[in-house]
Amino acid sequence: MANRRKEARTKEKKTDWQERVVQIRRVTKVVKGGKKLSFRAIVVVGNEKGQVGVGVGKAGDVIGAVKKGVADGKKHLVDVPLTRSYSIPHPSNGIGGGAKVFMRPAAPGTGVIAGGAVRTVLELAGVRNVLAKQLGSNNPLNNARAAADALASLRTFADVAEERDIPVESLYI
Repeated sequence: MANRRKEARTKEKKTDWQERVVQIRRVTKVVKGGKKLSFRAIVVVGNEKGQVGVGVGKAGDVIGAVKKGVADGKKHLVDVPLTRSYSIPHPSNGIGGGAKVFMRPAAPGTGVIAGGAVRTVLELAGVRNVLAKQLGSNNPLNNARAAADALASLRTFADVAEERDIPVESLYI
């Protein structure tokens, strides 16, 4: 019986999910007795195989905030269609709060040309060749959410053909 539990625990531990902390911020709330101190963590979770999520956690300690952020990120997963060259299928825009993110596919060998939280989101999504630009705000949370929004709006040829009820071959004409 105990051996089964041990096996189950080791199976849970061996996952291909990666998590990266984008920002940890100390925040305070003014209450009747004074100031209540807590930590906010922005975490990006991804498997580098086309799934990525952005999460936010808030707790009295940093470790608790990061754990909550990881759980929130796994709730808000986005599926990313990747091309053979590990790029995105077409240019895309995303909006998150006051932040706008613009992404363009790139040739193999280009790498991830992006800054800040957008770079983290793209790397954990498994994108290896892309050009991206943050516009508007430089808030890491809004930029990460804008990047996730841009990735969520991506469509493949097969998706478009299915929507239009036509064969994929007719899209290439």
